[in-house]
Amino acid sequence: MKKWFKENGLLILILVFAFILRIGFALTSNIPWWDESVYLNLGQDLSENPFDYSVEGHGWSDFIPSGGDENYAYPKMGFRPPLLPYILALFYFLKLSFVIKLLIPIVGTLTVFLVYLLGKEFFDKKTGLISASIFAFIPIHAIYSGKVLNDILVTFFITLAFFLFWKGFEKGDKKSKILFGVVLGFALLARYTALWVFPIFLFYFLIRDKSLKFLKDKYFWYAIIGFFAVLIPWFIYGFFEYGNIFGAFIHGFKGAAYWGGKQSWLYFFQNHKYIFSISGILFLLSLANIFYVKDFKKKSVYLLLLWSLFYFMMLILMPHKEGRFAIPIIPAVSLIIGYVLNKIKIYPKIIFGIIIAILVFSSVSVLISDATISLNTNSKCFLDTMDFLESDNENFITVSENPSIVRYYTKTESAFYPDKINDGTLSEVVNSTDKKIYFVFNKLNSGFETEKWQNLKKILYENYNFEFECSEDPEVNFVYSAN
Repeated sequence: MKKWFKENGLLILILVFAFILRIGFALTSNIPWWDESVYLNLGQDLSENPFDYSVEGHGWSDFIPSGGDENYAYPKMGFRPPLLPYILALFYFLKLSFVIKLLIPIVGTLTVFLVYLLGKEFFDKKTGLISASIFAFIPIHAIYSGKVLNDILVTFFITLAFFLFWKGFEKGDKKSKILFGVVLGFALLARYTALWVFPIFLFYFLIRDKSLKFLKDKYFWYAIIGFFAVLIPWFIYGFFEYGNIFGAFIHGFKGAAYWGGKQSWLYFFQNHKYIFSISGILFLLSLANIFYVKDFKKKSVYLLLLWSLFYFMMLILMPHKEGRFAIPIIPAVSLIIGYVLNKIKIYPKIIFGIIIAILVFSSVSVLISDATISLNTNSKCFLDTMDFLESDNENFITVSENPSIVRYYTKTESAFYPDKINDGTLSEVVNSTDKKIYFVFNKLNSGFETEKWQNLKKILYENYNFEFECSEDPEVNFVYSAN
């Protein structure tokens, strides 16, 4: 046992610090983002009826992109990948919702371990340790390991798929070949953009074999069967919900075409500090070294190059861009950097120490910033408002800008404000039900212009019952009721 700890002590230390950092982000994330609340609400609904993947009849709604096509409109939720909601449903069903905060940090830490295993398999143990250390502290992965979103989950499955691919198709392990297909199926159910990794493996085969002889491997076809077997339930859902077995995937890619606006192709370069910290520069320097010494001819190296560069190209072409979308290439980026750093002969420990120090500083700085935000007036007032609503045991309806988030706290019916706010539209909301209605406004996550929320407050003050205001900032944190 002592020998094992001596040989693996550094790896254990990396994993411990990686987990602590990720738990830190989870604990400072005291109010779920919109998408987080959607997945949490879906998980809770699915725990009660696992065959109802929609928002119809559940008393809340999501921003459901349709592009004007009614077949891909409310209440269909297929544009949201199902794996995370169903995992959350299991936690709710088993009455373990109190440990959901730990889920994504654990998955994120397991991905750190997978990066180590990949580095060890591709190159050697030292490269694995260097790569895992870099990956553990790259800010974007640590940040989103504290969010109940699917970016960390899909990155775990993609990384595991690459590990199994290598073990299967390079080391000859037959079980790994089959599991590779199964895991790739789960990756696609975690996030539809996992589809982008499929061509990477085909390109690898073509470069390696310079032919199509890989098609003669029966286990390649077993992997494909395993992949589609995982997707069968989702194909069935697509057929009954959309009239097309690929309906959910189509809805997802339709939404991606216009959801969230369009960003410049330079987005990831302009935001490289937030996404990659120093690892972005190190990656470019590593690429220069690899092409200079012609290491790109090595199988493991060109597989990593395909992974990082092809996926990144697809990110650039995607209309809507967010920093977290780049997370699935972070393992490949870390492995390429780790491979090149392991070749440094001059002051390697000092150079590596400086790099880790910069990455740790970047991640901890963001963590402190997040902690500050979680304690600011907007956050505290929002939580005070939720406490007030939760204290009412009646069957009521809330109307707000954030019905999914409010519903997560209150577990009651939640609706959006009308597009146009005036006496008439609010009266229509009140007259549509016999239930008590709470009109809620919070500055946190508000998209209302100043004139709009001030008009809302004036109408509520003149026509409805004042119920609550946050003592620290009552001007923009208030609740009125009707019925």
